[in-house]
Amino acid sequence: MSTTRSITDFETKDVVIQGALAALAISFIAAIGMLGEFNNRILITSLLSLGYLAIGWIPILFGYRASAEETIEGIDPPIKGPRDLLVGGTVGAIAGIVVSAFAWLAASVDLTGVFIHTGPGMRSALTFGQGIGFGSLLMIVFCTALGVFGAALHVMTPTVRSVIGVALGTTIVIAIFEADAKELFKGFRIRGVASILYSPTGGLTIVSAAAVTALVVAIKVYGKGHGPRVVYERVKLHHTSQTPEMQRRNSWIWGAAGFAVYLVIPQILGKSLSETAVTVGLFLVLGLGLNIVVGQAGMLDLGYVAFFAVGAYGIAMLTSPFRPAQWIPQLDFWVALPIVIIVAAFVGILIGTPVIRMRGDYLAIVTLGFGEIIQKLFLSDWWKPVVGGAQGITNVPSVSIGPVEFAGANSKMVFYLVAILVAGVFVLSHRLQYSRVGRSWAALREDEQVAEAMGINTVTAKLLAFAIGAVIAALAGALFAAKVGSVFPSSFKLLVSLVILVVIIVGGLGSLRGIAVGAIVLIGVLGGPTLPGLLREFGRFKLLIYGVILIYMMLKRPEGLLPSVLRSRELHHSELTQDAWLDKAGDFEEDEEVTA
Repeated sequence: MSTTRSITDFETKDVVIQGALAALAISFIAAIGMLGEFNNRILITSLLSLGYLAIGWIPILFGYRASAEETIEGIDPPIKGPRDLLVGGTVGAIAGIVVSAFAWLAASVDLTGVFIHTGPGMRSALTFGQGIGFGSLLMIVFCTALGVFGAALHVMTPTVRSVIGVALGTTIVIAIFEADAKELFKGFRIRGVASILYSPTGGLTIVSAAAVTALVVAIKVYGKGHGPRVVYERVKLHHTSQTPEMQRRNSWIWGAAGFAVYLVIPQILGKSLSETAVTVGLFLVLGLGLNIVVGQAGMLDLGYVAFFAVGAYGIAMLTSPFRPAQWIPQLDFWVALPIVIIVAAFVGILIGTPVIRMRGDYLAIVTLGFGEIIQKLFLSDWWKPVVGGAQGITNVPSVSIGPVEFAGANSKMVFYLVAILVAGVFVLSHRLQYSRVGRSWAALREDEQVAEAMGINTVTAKLLAFAIGAVIAALAGALFAAKVGSVFPSSFKLLVSLVILVVIIVGGLGSLRGIAVGAIVLIGVLGGPTLPGLLREFGRFKLLIYGVILIYMMLKRPEGLLPSVLRSRELHHSELTQDAWLDKAGDFEEDEEVTA
C-alpha cells in the first residue's frame, strides 16, 4: 500500500549535492563562453534564447533526479505530492544561489586569467542584463521554477508527462532548426509559412510557438493509437497476411516509390542540407566499415583513418593531372577505383598481420600507432615526390558517368553517389553479419580461445575483417577526394578515427540501424571533426559535447541508442539472471529473454 510522506521528509544532504552539481554545470557552461555565444541565437522572440535553453534544462534534470526514488521490490512506492515539488524547488534554489554567487565573484574579482569568457558579457547573461542585485534574484527564481517543473514530472501521470515532453520538444526542435526548416519549405515550394512561423529578427514568434505546442498536444491526445509505430505494425501485418504474389507486387511498388523519393530528395533538401547529408553518408560508410572490425569481430582499431587516407590519396595519385609523381599514369576514376580497392585490401592485411595475436588495449595502441605513422608518412619529405607532402594533391577530378558529371561543388549530384554507396555497404554489412563469416566473427568477439577450439581459423577471420573494413573505408576516401577535389594530410588526423568510433558506440556496436542513428545525431546535428552540422553554433563546443555524450552513454546506456539484440543480451545477461525468480521447487527459473 502506498504511503503519504510529510512535506519535509527528504534527505537534506542529497538535495544539497544535487543543487551544487546543477550550479557547477551552469557555471561551467557560462565560464567557457557557451552561454554568451548561444545567447546570440533566438529561439522564441522575447522569451527564449539558445543560451538560456543550454542552462535551463539543468535545473529541470537535477530537480527530476532529486525527487526520484528507487522502487524497492515488495514495497509500494510513496505517493507523489507537494514533498517532491519542494525537493525540486530546493534544488533549483540552491543552484540559483550558487550561480548568483559565481556571477558576483566574477564581478568582484578578475577571473579572465583562468576563464577568458568570465567578463561583463557572462555576468550580464547570468543576471539577465538586470545587474547583480535584481538579476541574481531573477536567476534564483528562474532556477527554482525549473527545479519545481522537473520534480512535477514525477507528480504527473505518464500520459501527461509524455504529452508535455513531446509538445515542448517539438516546439524547441522547430525553433532550433529554423534555417533548415526554411530551406525545406523552399524545397517543397511552400511559401508564406516561414514568415508566419518565424520572426524577421529570428526565432519563433510567441503566437506561433504556442500554436505549434497546442497542435502537437492535440495530435498526441486525439491521435492516440495512430502513431508511426502503430501504423508501421498495421502495414507490416497487412503485408505478411497477403499471398506471395501480392507481396512481390507490393515490394515492386514500394521499391519504385523509394527510387522516386531517392531522385527527388536532393531537390527538396537544397544545397546546405544536401551537403550535410553527404557528410553524414560518408561517415555512415566509415562507421559501417569500422563496425565490421570493432562491432562484429571485436578488434578495437583506433587507426581506421589510415584506410580512409589510402583511398583518398590513391584516387588523387591516379586521377589528378597535378599529381606529384608524373610517372604514374593518369587514369579515369572508374579505372583507378579497382586499383585503390586492391591496394586498400593489401594495406588492411599488412596492418592486420603484425597484430594478429594481440587483443584489447594492446591492439588499440598498436593500431593507433599505425594510424599516426600513415599520417606522418604523408607529411614526410621522403614521400613528398609521390604524395605532395604538406601541400597535398589538388585538382582531383570529379566523378563522371557518361555525360553526367557528379561535380563536388554540386552537393545535390554527389548525394546520389553517396546514397548508392551507403545502400551497397549497408546490404554488404547485413549479409556479412548473418553469414558464416559473420558468425565466426561473433564467436571471435565472444571468446577467441573457444572459437579457435571450435575449429574457426582466427587468423583468417581477423585478416578478412581488416581487409573488408579497409576496402569500405577506401571507398569512402575515394569518393571524398573526388568530392572535395583535393587531399591534404590534415584531413586524416587521429580525431577522425575517434569520431567514427564514437558514432558506432553511441549508435550501438553491431547494430546497423544504430550506426545510422549515431551518424545522424553526431555528424548531422553537431558536425564532423572539421565540417559543420545543422547546429552551426555548436562548432566550437562539439568535441566537448561529444565527450559528454560518450560518458553518458557509457554510464547509462552502454549498448547504444539502437543496440543489436545480441549485444544487448550480452551486456544485460548477468542482470537478467540475478533478477530471475525462484520457482515453487526452490530452483532459479530464468526469464525467457535469458534462455532465448
